Amino acid sequence: MRIVMAMGNPTSPANHAAAPDSSNETADLAFLLRAMHSDLGLFQRLRPEQLMAALKETGREIARLQALQLHCLASLRRRRSDTRELASELALTLHVTDNRAGAMISAAEALTKRLPRTLRLMDEGKLDFYRAMKVTDGTSWMSDHNARIVDVLLENRLEEKNPTQIRKSTAYAAMKIDPIGATSRMAQRRKERRVILHHQDEGTSQLAVDNVSTEKATAAYLRIDKIARALRTGTEKRTLDQLRADVALDLLLSGKGGVSEKTEVYLYLDLETYLGLNENPAELTGHGPIPAELARHIATGPDTTLRRVITDPLTGQVIEVGKFRYKPSLDVEEFVRVRDRERRQPGCPRPAQSCFVEPIGSHRQNADTAMSYCLRHRRLKNRADWQYKVLDGGKVSITTPTGQTVESIPPQVREPRPEHPGEERLGA
Repeated sequence: MRIVMAMGNPTSPANHAAAPDSSNETADLAFLLRAMHSDLGLFQRLRPEQLMAALKETGREIARLQALQLHCLASLRRRRSDTRELASELALTLHVTDNRAGAMISAAEALTKRLPRTLRLMDEGKLDFYRAMKVTDGTSWMSDHNARIVDVLLENRLEEKNPTQIRKSTAYAAMKIDPIGATSRMAQRRKERRVILHHQDEGTSQLAVDNVSTEKATAAYLRIDKIARALRTGTEKRTLDQLRADVALDLLLSGKGGVSEKTEVYLYLDLETYLGLNENPAELTGHGPIPAELARHIATGPDTTLRRVITDPLTGQVIEVGKFRYKPSLDVEEFVRVRDRERRQPGCPRPAQSCFVEPIGSHRQNADTAMSYCLRHRRLKNRADWQYKVLDGGKVSITTPTGQTVESIPPQVREPRPEHPGEERLGA
């Protein structure tokens, strides 16, 4: 990293060490660390974009150091036969719990033996430990051979992704490589379903339902959310989170809370998988990839409504949504929600079906200029220091106040097939 720092005239030896008479000085991270220790006021003189660059480079250095820790752990593990004993020693050394130490040892073993390419990304400062653990967790049930295949598939897809995106990408790749194993894993997890009560401090507790079927859990949450939103009247002082919690408990304790009704969730499933001709993973909005068998179970349910979605064969993105179903015809907002699947703001995993749909800038709202926003990022869109632009192909360009530009494209509904010379793309 190179940082150009604008500094005032130094008035002390400490300041002089951190900033010569020149008003501009180029520095790397090592210089910044030395300057920080000699002059803690340095950060008040850095511009926001310089601070953001320092944050980014610091993150890379942290990832490299975490990789070094994992290499040390893996080497220790090869010399120690008792994992629990090693975990206890590591917990004392790093001042963490035994469970955390055990998880670190397991991750070190997986990354060095099964996921070397993912570990190399950490060595290069491109992937931190927390994000790498999404790969180790997502492949823990796989054989060494299949885990290495997933490692190869994900090598060039992890660097720019956040933890949620990495979890979903890993789940998709794992299900794609071993669909039978994924189905068995799902069946085993469902056998382990349970209700968990965890008592906390200050007279509060946590109640959770674990390992239940995704479609039922999603539908239950959406029902709770809908009832909670309906209770938000002008005199209601509870927050939406408080209302959801109260509604959920009311439904469990009294069975009341609203008339039973159907809840809509979006499932993306290709035709061949629906017909049983392949085992490609499907995707449930807000959750991520699910095994083909579960997707067919949901799609063939008695209350399921199917809709044709046409995709561009070369990009895998939505270009048309069929209007024929058992309800009123499609409008622009619904097309955008189907196309976007989740919020288009990178890093926001909220399902598009519960978000606002608005055009960017002063554009007239249509499928080419509109995108989905949650309430939080809708506010950013309307700020002068955040810039949103619509580019060709539905791509959205977002520029932050510190000058960082990220791009977001509509997600693929299916994997694109290779383009052949002379072949024309479908769609506008």
